[in-house]
Amino acid sequence: MWRGAATRAWDACLERIGGVSPKYCNRRGVATVSVNPAAGLADQPAKIAVWGLAPSQEVTLRALVVDGHGSLFDSCAHYQADTQGKVDVSKDSSQGGDYTGVEPMGLFWTLSPAAMEKPYHRLDPGQVKTPMKVDVSVHQGYSPPAALPGRILARASMERWFTLSEVRRIRLKEGVVRGSLFLPPGNGLFPGVIDMFGDEGGLVEFRSSLLAAHGFAALSLPYFNFEDLPQVMEDFHLEYFQEAARFLLCHPKVKGPGVGVVGTGKGAELACSMMTFLPEVVAAVCISGCSSITTSTLHYGKLTLPGLCFNMSKIRISEDGVFDIYEALDDPKDPANSHCRIPIEKAEGHFLFVVGEDDRNWKSSLYAEIATECLCQHGKNNFTLLSYPGAGHQINPAFSPVCPIALDRVLGVPVLGGGNRRAHAYAQEHSWGKILEFLHFHLR
Repeated sequence: MWRGAATRAWDACLERIGGVSPKYCNRRGVATVSVNPAAGLADQPAKIAVWGLAPSQEVTLRALVVDGHGSLFDSCAHYQADTQGKVDVSKDSSQGGDYTGVEPMGLFWTLSPAAMEKPYHRLDPGQVKTPMKVDVSVHQGYSPPAALPGRILARASMERWFTLSEVRRIRLKEGVVRGSLFLPPGNGLFPGVIDMFGDEGGLVEFRSSLLAAHGFAALSLPYFNFEDLPQVMEDFHLEYFQEAARFLLCHPKVKGPGVGVVGTGKGAELACSMMTFLPEVVAAVCISGCSSITTSTLHYGKLTLPGLCFNMSKIRISEDGVFDIYEALDDPKDPANSHCRIPIEKAEGHFLFVVGEDDRNWKSSLYAEIATECLCQHGKNNFTLLSYPGAGHQINPAFSPVCPIALDRVLGVPVLGGGNRRAHAYAQEHSWGKILEFLHFHLR
């Protein structure tokens, strides 16, 4: 059913932009495009090759994805066939389009809303048990992004999975804790990881499901805007997160003695807090997070840490309506804000800080610097810092589409995340491998 819907959407897209029917072109048999593997994990590389072209023929390769809401995302690149009439995306250089140079996965990380769609939407997988279908087509001649493509010469499709078919997904309603638990195939025991995202709220599962595919018992943990949890960010009580950690440690498929946490944005701030105060947490991956509590007050027993405030007057809005909130958060280095700082020097486990140096959502590089300097000043070396020049805010698993400007799901406005697309794509690919290594090592 999904495949038919995707095909109809692609055909309709071609009709809207003046293309030729794929069925007619396929009968000609002029060229062939292959994608290998035809089905594989979304964080693994794929190889795209074309043959049957004329020597030195100029073609445009396009990728198209239809998300769960029926919106189209596409990308394109220009290639010139070799003397044998072949194009190998893993070795040949793109001459233009959405990227240039040798970028084996460029068609994937440059996927963005098609010209007829609303801009700034992020391509995030919805149902992780259903693959993301990618159609790859070859068109005659060079056509720039958003322009009319040339005659279609060949087409193939592939499936990008965010989990393995053997992974079990269990919806969780345990005490006050909500979320989804992903268990790898086999008898276990598996290292346990809690996975959290930022202030968009809700249940975000694609990273947890990928973690399970790599051998972790991964709990995707929402903390607001989901089921009977608070609908908006209010004061946080660390006891909620401690109950989630204890649930994971008590699960018969999870091995102890501790669990890990992966968090992005607000989730990274919470991961730091969990590492600092909760003995159940022994490893924390903090992606684009802050070293202080932000916006909402954090409570744990008798302890209260107030949040840094956002100064709305410091938000800048560009002529095309993009919000730049880089300067909006209060300065954590101001002595007046010292009571908001997370005392991470108390943590006994290990931190992995992942930041993009061109993060425009907030100053994550500075916050990581504050955190690591604090640990060093207290004689601790229980951290690793991965800092990526040119990368922006939302550092997702390898080969995820790069979105320098994204529509904020809470505010409903486009917010600048920053980053150069190529540099950000490299940061995602490199950091994802390091994150998996870090978690396996410290949760072994």
